[in-house]
Amino acid sequence: MCLEGAVNARAILAVGAAVPVVLVLGVTLTAAAAGTIDQLPGDCLPTNASGTPQPGAGEGAHLELNAAQRANAVIIYTVGAKMRLPHRAGIVAIATALQESHLVNLGNLGANNDHDSLGLFQQRPSQGWGTPEQIMDPVYASTKFYQRLVRVKGWEQMSVTEAAQAVQRSAFPDAYAKWEPVATKLAGDAAKGLGRDPSAGCGIVGGWTAPVVAPIVSAFRGPGRPDHHGVDFGASRGTPIRAASAGVVIVAQCQTTPADWGCNRDGGISIGGCGWYVEIKHAGNVMTRYCHMLARPAVTVGQRVGAGQILGVVGTSGNSSGPHLHFEVHLGGDSNGTGAVDPVPFMHQHGIELGKK
Repeated sequence: MCLEGAVNARAILAVGAAVPVVLVLGVTLTAAAAGTIDQLPGDCLPTNASGTPQPGAGEGAHLELNAAQRANAVIIYTVGAKMRLPHRAGIVAIATALQESHLVNLGNLGANNDHDSLGLFQQRPSQGWGTPEQIMDPVYASTKFYQRLVRVKGWEQMSVTEAAQAVQRSAFPDAYAKWEPVATKLAGDAAKGLGRDPSAGCGIVGGWTAPVVAPIVSAFRGPGRPDHHGVDFGASRGTPIRAASAGVVIVAQCQTTPADWGCNRDGGISIGGCGWYVEIKHAGNVMTRYCHMLARPAVTVGQRVGAGQILGVVGTSGNSSGPHLHFEVHLGGDSNGTGAVDPVPFMHQHGIELGKK
C-alpha cells in the first residue's frame, strides 16, 4: 500500500509529541499524547565536515514538497528526538529519506523501487530491515534507521553523506550530500515545532559559546610569557573544538617550524607554530584562532560556520608540550600580537565564562 497521499498523523502521535507540529504549507497536526521532547546535552548546530550548508545550495533546494512529504520529515525528526538523539541525527535521517524516496512512503511501485525496497528509506525486507508492513510504517522505518546510525562509530563527526552511506550502503554513496541544505531546513522547522533549540546544548549565549569546556591552564600574557597571546585550555586529546561564534573560516592549515616536521604527529616545546589550526573572521572585524588540533581541521577556508560548530579536535601538534587548546581573540582585523586581547574578559562581555566546568 502506498501512503504518499496521506498525512500520517497516527505516526506522529505514536512517538508522543506534546505540542502542535506546524508544517510549512500550513497543515497543522495536533499531537496530544503524553511525553515531551527533552533538550539534550551537546545538542548543537550542524557539525559535519562539510560545514553548515548555505541557503538555496544543492539539488534539494529545487524540490517542491507537498504536505504529506513535509509531514513525513516531521515524523522522521520526531522519532529521533524521542529516542534522545541529537539534532544532527534528524538532519542525516531526513537527507537520507530525501535521496531514497523524496520523502514519499513508497510501496510496491515496480520501477520506482529497487528490488524489494520499501518505504521512506527504501529498506529491504530481504536484508533484515523488517516485514513489508513494518517498513511501510514511518515510525518503525525511522526507528530502524536511527538504531543502525548510532551503531556507526563517530557518526556525529561525519558528513551527512558519510553517515548516511554507513547505514544505507548505497550504490551511489555521494548522492546524499546534495540534500543536506533542504534537510537542514526541514529539521530546523521540525525542531521549532517541538520546542527544541538545536543550539541549546552548546551553551550559546548571544551568539557566542566557549570553544571547549575545560579549565584554563595558561593565562593570556602571563608571568614569563609576554608573547602568549591567548589562553590554554587543559582539554583532553580528542575533545571537540567549537567555533566561538558564527563567521567565515579564513585559515585552516598546518603550521610548524621546521615546516617538514608536519602536523600529523605530536609536536613539542622545540617545535614552532600552531600545528593544525583554524582562524575565523566574525562580525565586527573580530577574529578567533584555535591551535594544536589533533588532525586536519573539519572545516575549510571560505566556509561559513555557526556558533558551536565543530572545527576539529584537541591535540598537541606544533609548539605544544601536551594536549590542549590554545585560543586567541583578535580585534580590528589584526591577526598579530598587537590585535590580540585577553579572551577571558572579552567572552565575559558576551555572556560566556571561560574555564568553567
